[in-house]
Amino acid sequence: MLTSLAIRNIVLIEALDLSFGPGLGVLTGETGAGKSILLDALGLVLGNRADNALVRAGTDKASVTATFEFAALPAPVRDALDEAEVELEPGEPLIIRRSLKADGGSKAFVNDQGVGIALLRSLAPALVELHGQHDDRGLVNPRGHRALLDRYAGDDVAGVAAAHAAWRSADGLLTQARADIAQALADRDLLLAHLAELTAIEPQEGEETTLANARADMQKGEKLSGDLEELRLFWDGSDSALAQMRSAARRLDRIAPEHALLKQALDSLDRAVIEASEAEQSLQAAAEAMQHDPAELDRIETRLFELRALARKHGCQVDDLPATMIDLRARLDAIENGEADLAKLEKAAETARQNYIAQAEALHATRVSAAMQLDEAVAGELAPLKLDAARFRTAVTQLEEEKWGAHGMDSVEFLIATNPGADFAPLNKIASGGELSRFILALKVALAEQGGAATVIFDEIDRGVGGAVASAIGERLARLAGGVDGGGQLLAVTHSPQVAARGGTHYLIAKSSEGTVTKTSVVLLDALGRKEEIARMLSGAEITDEARAQADRLLEGV
Repeated sequence: MLTSLAIRNIVLIEALDLSFGPGLGVLTGETGAGKSILLDALGLVLGNRADNALVRAGTDKASVTATFEFAALPAPVRDALDEAEVELEPGEPLIIRRSLKADGGSKAFVNDQGVGIALLRSLAPALVELHGQHDDRGLVNPRGHRALLDRYAGDDVAGVAAAHAAWRSADGLLTQARADIAQALADRDLLLAHLAELTAIEPQEGEETTLANARADMQKGEKLSGDLEELRLFWDGSDSALAQMRSAARRLDRIAPEHALLKQALDSLDRAVIEASEAEQSLQAAAEAMQHDPAELDRIETRLFELRALARKHGCQVDDLPATMIDLRARLDAIENGEADLAKLEKAAETARQNYIAQAEALHATRVSAAMQLDEAVAGELAPLKLDAARFRTAVTQLEEEKWGAHGMDSVEFLIATNPGADFAPLNKIASGGELSRFILALKVALAEQGGAATVIFDEIDRGVGGAVASAIGERLARLAGGVDGGGQLLAVTHSPQVAARGGTHYLIAKSSEGTVTKTSVVLLDALGRKEEIARMLSGAEITDEARAQADRLLEGV
């Protein structure tokens, strides 16, 4: 709830620090004293447009700081802060500050961290709900009516949301399967042609590398054929160098025992013969590997050309062609098996749809029943608020299937008819400012909740009424401010002494002049001050003893 409001240099307010508590707080004062300035100042920290006309004359900047404290941080506030990456420790107050300059421009801060105005606007619905003559949010906005009715009825929409998600998922799988099969059927002849072409060639993984290496070797053999032929002459024939080395080794072997040096020479010659033999074998192997066979080379080059052409055709690497064949077979198999798979998916989707419809229709029945109860509860609140000729109706309408969603199949809207025989219409279309505020009060009392906001403000809800009606408004405001657990907070700007007498706290808004300077001030009244202010509201400018006595009776009556 709102615990403090600090205002600096806003219109007629030079410096003002206010503290607020739970329950019903009332703000009173003469017309023109500046009550609207307080609401404008609060609107700044809630993300309203920054108008530099709000900056007090003679100053260059203004600021408003609002502090909110919660027993448990509301989920919408926590989610908005998390998304904006603003940290708030458990139990820490939420402090929003907005500053604006006389020459234009404004800045916003949440707990001293600079933020965008969009964050303030996203926080506002969970912080303050303002009901005034031109209110088009809160209970007036039809977009929130369905959630309010569900909360009133205690509906668990989560089951319907889960059923809807399951239906959409199953339907999505079916739609995708149909699209895949339709595309496959359209491409079937092409798939068959591609597969036949690949099957005829039968590409193998790694084949390109093997063929390329073989072609490279054969091309090298063709280039080196002359050198290899000359080298071959060193080893081939009876007069080759190797043959002569072997003959020399045999002769040396016969005389080697005659001297140690001859033995060493023989050993060296034997090693040379061995290494020369190994060299001969390597040369022979190289010659065979690089043997130039024009027919084989032509076959290899033709094969490489065909493989690479197919790879370009299918937009892949040559080594991926075997996998492409597998994919083509799978797509053709999918066409053959598609009808059976479609039947299963169609059955699953229809089952999910029927499950959703069953749950959504049960929710619809609950909503219709709850709407009747809510209409009766609101009707019971209208007569005491001088709206006895009016009628209230909660319209629950089933939507077309294309508009069904996680919320179910219903639209919900609160409608009123202010005169007998008149047609029902949306709240803000036919109700005047005072009527609209009283309708909202009746609805909030019937709903027995505060619409989700931590603080609720009613701006002159008692406009145009008095006596018993004003007393009924005050009683209901106090009841609503107490909430279910006694921890609610409601602020009411009022001109009615009957409403003011119901306040747990009472603030007097007054305007004063010091020379040519006019200022607005706000004072928290004590018991005596409350009696004097309520007496003024009863009697006017001159407070009489009779007015004070009547003020006492009003205060004692609550």
